[in-house]
Amino acid sequence: MSVLVDKNTRLVVQGITGSAGGFHTRQCMEYGTNVVAGVTPGKGEQKFDDKVPVFDTVAEARAQTECNVSMIFVPAAGAADSILEAVDAGVELVVCITEGIPVMDMMRVKAQMAGTKSRLIGPNCPGIITPGAAKIGIMPGYIHKQGNVGVISRSGTLTYEAVWQLTSRGHGQSTCIGIGGDPIN
Repeated sequence: MSVLVDKNTRLVVQGITGSAGGFHTRQCMEYGTNVVAGVTPGKGEQKFDDKVPVFDTVAEARAQTECNVSMIFVPAAGAADSILEAVDAGVELVVCITEGIPVMDMMRVKAQMAGTKSRLIGPNCPGIITPGAAKIGIMPGYIHKQGNVGVISRSGTLTYEAVWQLTSRGHGQSTCIGIGGDPIN
């Protein structure tokens, strides 16, 4: 049984045209994740890899694609605003990979998220994966195996180690979540 993401996940990537965002978007697509949109202000009406439409705002992307999960690869200075943009657009799950977001910015984000239906994973996290269904983030997909063990960790590399140990001993995972190690998440 998976939690948070599955084959029905419709992913928007904020920062899709950047080098890290583009690289990891391709990895997610190769894993089988349904990437329906990207967002980079000023680059709307383009296509990422001739496949994924790019929009100027998350609100536009949500209106046209019904995306329900956002993956954020935006530099730290703009990441808090990107989280709130996704929340304001009604995205249900926001996964922020970005590290180095100032604590005061995240305090503002958490205060503004109170009372919304959105959930935040991160920041400074490796993401979330439901083996065989969807990968949101930077986790190496090949170490995961479908099964019934849930994994949650604050440490990215410790998550990978725990997953690899489970997989190598024949125990699959239902969902693996790296929640991030920042003081506020």
